[in-house]
Amino acid sequence: MTLFLTRSYWSGPRILALAVSLLIAAVFIGANAHLVIVAFSSQSECVLKPQQEGAATLRAAKPSC
Repeated sequence: MTLFLTRSYWSGPRILALAVSLLIAAVFIGANAHLVIVAFSSQSECVLKPQQEGAATLRAAKPSC
């Protein structure tokens, strides 16, 4: 238990590695949260639906959107 409390364990490179790891994780989580927010707030009614049933592709968005 005293290993975690000693000063030599929390040296500069370990603190830097921990800080960089936390920063990368925060950016990753933030980017995924932004993706989810944008996906839910997008205007799905702007996507043109296929004219025929069974058509597999969607067309480009309507010009008014």
